[in-house]
Amino acid sequence: MSRPTTFALIRHGQTDWNAAQRIQGSTEVPLNDTGRGQATDAVGTLSGYDWDFVVSSPLSRAAETADLIAAGLEIDVARRIPDLVERDYGPAEGLMSGPELEALRFPGGFHGAEPETSVAVRGAGALSLLAAEHPGARIIVVSHGTLLRLSLNRLLDRAFASIDNAALTVVHHELDAWRLEVFNGQPAAAASVR
Repeated sequence: MSRPTTFALIRHGQTDWNAAQRIQGSTEVPLNDTGRGQATDAVGTLSGYDWDFVVSSPLSRAAETADLIAAGLEIDVARRIPDLVERDYGPAEGLMSGPELEALRFPGGFHGAEPETSVAVRGAGALSLLAAEHPGARIIVVSHGTLLRLSLNRLLDRAFASIDNAALTVVHHELDAWRLEVFNGQPAAAASVR
């Protein structure tokens, strides 16, 4: 019997927009110094496993996080995967809580934003394709909070809470089934749901 494909799902490190609680989405916002430190700290958490390679979203905050992790683990960044980009929040991007953001909100989303269902299908599809292309591999995937959360919701059929910057989530894929080991740095049994 072959071993499962194992994924470390890592949200990029902090940006200034994360710190200010602005909706970031597909807008290019670089890591700040705290985010670079979080990416470097993630290396210690990841070093307990034997990883084959790293992939990431092409957005700079995820790409830089991936590069820092790969350098620390002395493995390669295999590629940037466009389907791993964050949800496009449309006119809500850059906004903080307040009347302007609330005017865009409707039950289940924001006017002009990419639908959550589309994000979930896109992200889950990218992870499933990686599992099919690299059976038994151990892959670090660096992406974005909403994309990772919605992908997990779809793959594991449960609603997860938000994902922290540079926190470790580990899932396994075997025989078309997904199993959660770690969520947001905690054992699966303690995983937060909404």
